[in-house]
Amino acid sequence: MRLNAKAMAMSAGILWGACVFIATVWILITGSGGETLSKLGAFYLGYSVSWGGAFIGLVYGLIDGLVGGFLFALLYNAFLPKEREA
Repeated sequence: MRLNAKAMAMSAGILWGACVFIATVWILITGSGGETLSKLGAFYLGYSVSWGGAFIGLVYGLIDGLVGGFLFALLYNAFLPKEREA
Protein backbone atom coordinates (compact mmCIF):
# COMPACT_ATOMS: atom_id res chain seq x y z
CA MET A 1 0.00 0.00 0.00
CA ARG A 2 1.47 3.32 -1.07
CA LEU A 3 1.41 6.41 1.13
CA ASN A 4 -0.12 9.68 -0.04
CA ALA A 5 2.83 12.07 0.33
CA LYS A 6 0.69 15.21 0.69
CA ALA A 7 -1.51 13.66 3.37
CA MET A 8 1.49 12.32 5.25
CA ALA A 9 3.19 15.72 5.11
CA MET A 10 0.11 17.53 6.41
CA SER A 11 -0.54 15.08 9.22
CA ALA A 12 3.11 15.03 10.35
CA GLY A 13 3.31 18.83 10.18
CA ILE A 14 0.16 19.38 12.20
CA LEU A 15 1.17 16.75 14.74
CA TRP A 16 4.73 18.03 15.27
CA GLY A 17 3.67 21.69 15.36
CA ALA A 18 0.99 20.89 17.93
CA CYS A 19 3.45 18.86 20.02
CA VAL A 20 5.96 21.71 20.21
CA PHE A 21 3.20 24.22 20.99
CA ILE A 22 1.54 22.08 23.67
CA ALA A 23 4.85 21.15 25.30
CA THR A 24 5.85 24.81 25.51
CA VAL A 25 2.49 25.89 26.92
CA TRP A 26 2.55 23.01 29.41
CA ILE A 27 5.94 24.13 30.73
CA LEU A 28 4.73 27.72 31.01
CA ILE A 29 1.56 26.73 32.89
CA THR A 30 3.22 24.29 35.28
CA GLY A 31 6.25 26.50 35.88
CA SER A 32 8.76 23.77 35.16
CA GLY A 33 12.28 24.71 34.18
CA GLY A 34 12.08 23.75 30.53
CA GLU A 35 15.84 23.36 30.12
CA THR A 36 15.50 20.46 27.70
CA LEU A 37 12.82 22.09 25.55
CA SER A 38 14.74 25.37 25.41
CA LYS A 39 17.45 23.55 23.42
CA LEU A 40 15.08 23.68 20.42
CA GLY A 41 16.23 27.29 20.10
CA ALA A 42 19.45 25.96 18.57
CA PHE A 43 17.44 24.61 15.62
CA TYR A 44 14.41 26.91 15.56
CA LEU A 45 15.71 30.49 15.34
CA GLY A 46 13.81 32.81 17.64
CA TYR A 47 12.30 29.99 19.71
CA SER A 48 12.32 30.22 23.48
CA VAL A 49 10.15 28.84 26.25
CA SER A 50 7.70 31.75 26.27
CA TRP A 51 4.24 32.52 24.95
CA GLY A 52 5.69 34.06 21.79
CA GLY A 53 8.09 31.14 21.50
CA ALA A 54 5.16 28.73 21.61
CA PHE A 55 3.77 30.23 18.40
CA ILE A 56 7.21 30.41 16.78
CA GLY A 57 7.69 26.74 17.66
CA LEU A 58 4.27 25.97 16.20
CA VAL A 59 5.26 27.45 12.84
CA TYR A 60 8.71 25.83 12.81
CA GLY A 61 7.23 22.51 13.91
CA LEU A 62 4.63 22.68 11.14
CA ILE A 63 7.30 23.31 8.50
CA ASP A 64 9.64 20.71 9.97
CA GLY A 65 6.87 18.11 10.09
CA LEU A 66 5.75 18.92 6.55
CA VAL A 67 9.22 18.34 5.15
CA GLY A 68 9.89 15.28 7.30
CA GLY A 69 6.53 13.66 6.57
CA PHE A 70 6.84 14.30 2.84
CA LEU A 71 10.35 12.83 2.68
CA PHE A 72 9.29 9.84 4.76
CA ALA A 73 6.41 9.09 2.38
CA LEU A 74 8.64 9.47 -0.68
CA LEU A 75 11.25 7.11 0.74
CA TYR A 76 8.62 4.63 1.91
CA ASN A 77 7.04 4.55 -1.55
CA ALA A 78 10.44 4.28 -3.25
CA PHE A 79 11.39 1.15 -1.31
CA LEU A 80 8.03 -0.58 -1.64
CA PRO A 81 8.17 -3.75 -3.71
CA LYS A 82 6.47 -3.48 -7.07
CA GLU A 83 2.94 -4.86 -7.11
CA ARG A 84 2.43 -7.85 -9.36
CA GLU A 85 -0.41 -7.75 -11.82
CA ALA A 86 -2.78 -10.71 -11.64
